[in-house]
Amino acid sequence: MKLERILPFARQLLEKAVSPGDIVIDATLGNGHDTVFLADLVGPNGRLYGFDIQEEAVLNTKTRLADHELTDRVTLFHTGHEQILENVPPVHHGKITAAIFNLGYLPGGDKDIVTRPQTTISAIEQLLELMAPEGIILLVIYHGHIEGAVERDYLLRYVKQLDQSLVHVLQYQFINQKNNPPFIIAIERR
Repeated sequence: MKLERILPFARQLLEKAVSPGDIVIDATLGNGHDTVFLADLVGPNGRLYGFDIQEEAVLNTKTRLADHELTDRVTLFHTGHEQILENVPPVHHGKITAAIFNLGYLPGGDKDIVTRPQTTISAIEQLLELMAPEGIILLVIYHGHIEGAVERDYLLRYVKQLDQSLVHVLQYQFINQKNNPPFIIAIERR
C-alpha cells in the first residue's frame, strides 16, 4: 500500500515538525508509545510535557520511558490536557513545535474513561497560544464508540471555523473502511 496508514502518517508529520532541542506535548499519554517517539525526536536537549488523567497511563508511560532511557527529557503531569497552559513553563510559551492527542480511551484500560470534547477544545485553544510558527497539533480521533462519535462531531465543527489566516487544518481519513477507523486532524499554526 502506498498510502500511509493513519498512525504512520501521524509520525511522518511529527518527524517533519520536530527537531532536536524542540519543545513538544503529548496531550494523552496512553501507554507511552507517542511519548517515547517524541522524546527520541527532541533529543537530550529538548523537552516533552505529557498529560493524562489516568494514573495507569502515567505509570505505563514512566515505565516505557525508563526502558528506553528517556526519562531525563520528559515531564509528566497526572492531570487533564486542559491544564496545559498552567503547567508548561512560560519560558517555553511560543516555542512548542508539535503536540499530539490520541482521543478516545486508554487501550487496555477502563473504556468508561474517555476524552471529552470540551476539555480537548480547551487544550487546543491553549496550544494555539503556545505553538511556535509552523507548529503542528495532531488529533488522532477514534470514533468507533458513542463518546468518540460525539467528540468527533464537536471537533470537526470547531476546527472548520478556525481562521485560515492563523492556521491550516487538514483531515486525513480513509473513507471506504469498515468499523469507523481512526482519522487525523492536523492543525498547523501559520
